[in-house]
Amino acid sequence: MCSNQPEQPEGQALDVRIIRSARRKKTISAKLVNWYTLEVRAPDDISDAELDEAVDELVQRMLAKRNKMRQYSSDEDLERRAARHNRALFGSKLKWRSIRFVGNQQKRFGSCSPSRGTIRISNRLMNAPAFVLDYVIIHELAHLIEPNHSPRFWELVYRYERTERARGYLMALAMEDDQIEQE
Repeated sequence: MCSNQPEQPEGQALDVRIIRSARRKKTISAKLVNWYTLEVRAPDDISDAELDEAVDELVQRMLAKRNKMRQYSSDEDLERRAARHNRALFGSKLKWRSIRFVGNQQKRFGSCSPSRGTIRISNRLMNAPAFVLDYVIIHELAHLIEPNHSPRFWELVYRYERTERARGYLMALAMEDDQIEQE
């Protein structure tokens, strides 16, 4: 981890994983691994000061790129997205009272109370890629029709073409959260 990583606004920080390699001679590269982790590959013989400077710049560029990809920042954004998915996947048949971000869901990514018509999305997903947040919204919308995880429920959810990819992302995120808690 880079020791002088720049201060980031709350909820936007990146964990930096540095991988030094004797085979790498000159270049430093970076990729966003899971929305929250920046993997930096660098030559083994680069000085710490030079690497810190490069990492600072890479973090800033990746945060800017990630922020451009962000789709949601408010409950109104969730409402618009849910309405669009309702039209596209459910024929505008679904009705709900509210959909909003909440900060009290640390084990779940979303919840639905069909009898009350309330949908809650974990604020941990505010920085998630749009396709992941879309999947969670669709998953919770499907509970308005099927309040369980029956085969009929999954038929509804799999109308969304990126369901498998989003579920994989969430599984990896949950496993990463488990590893963090165990340390």
